[in-house]
Amino acid sequence: MTVKFLGTGTSQGVPVIACDCRVCTSPDPKDKRLRSSILVELNNRNIVIDTGPDFRYQMLREQVTRLDAILFTHSHKDHVAGLDDVRAFNRQKGGAIDIYGTTEVHEALEREFYYAFSAKKYPGVPQLELHQITTAPFPLFGAMIQPIEVMHYMMPVLGFRIGDFTYITDAKTVAEPEAEKIKGTKILVVNALQRDPHISHFTLDEAVAFAQQVGAEQTYFTHISHRLGRHEEVQRELPSGISLAYDGLILTGLHA
Repeated sequence: MTVKFLGTGTSQGVPVIACDCRVCTSPDPKDKRLRSSILVELNNRNIVIDTGPDFRYQMLREQVTRLDAILFTHSHKDHVAGLDDVRAFNRQKGGAIDIYGTTEVHEALEREFYYAFSAKKYPGVPQLELHQITTAPFPLFGAMIQPIEVMHYMMPVLGFRIGDFTYITDAKTVAEPEAEKIKGTKILVVNALQRDPHISHFTLDEAVAFAQQVGAEQTYFTHISHRLGRHEEVQRELPSGISLAYDGLILTGLHA
């Protein structure tokens, strides 16, 4: 299994429009962050987790020519807004793309992309095959996907564990029964928004504490805002085994 980081930024991305802070004006490519998403290559199938507003560009940049399924963590715009561009993959595949999400996610998709679910569809609208998931594990392409429910302030959000790899975004708290599902993971990805307290996201210190509690061999932080600081400076502060992810980072040799 291979994981590619399509985006590692927060809801506004980095740089933020009209911001002239030292992070947004940084010349370092690792300080350019699209909205958070990953591409999982699993048993010769391609899975994307979340289709944010940058989905089209992410697919073009990574030269993705096939998409087999999409998993959604939750329904916020920075995680679903790009779904309309799945149409290109509908044409390539000759059929619908399998969509995995909770009832709440499906209801949001049916509102936001109503034209894809109408009784009389306009030619060329997205073709979406919805599959409802809960916190129970489910099979996909020869592997078991384990959803992990975290709280994004008062909103339940799903992370996903696939074998040795766990991906969590938009977390502020994780209940102990859900944290148990993460134990033994070798690679952990979790959000680290900024340094200052935030109502619905881990701060840098909270993310470090959570990573040390999980004890994965390697942890990567994602869903990063311009308030965290420049990539190279923050990276120097982090404990051994913890790194900032960046757009274009590829993890290979993962076991599903």
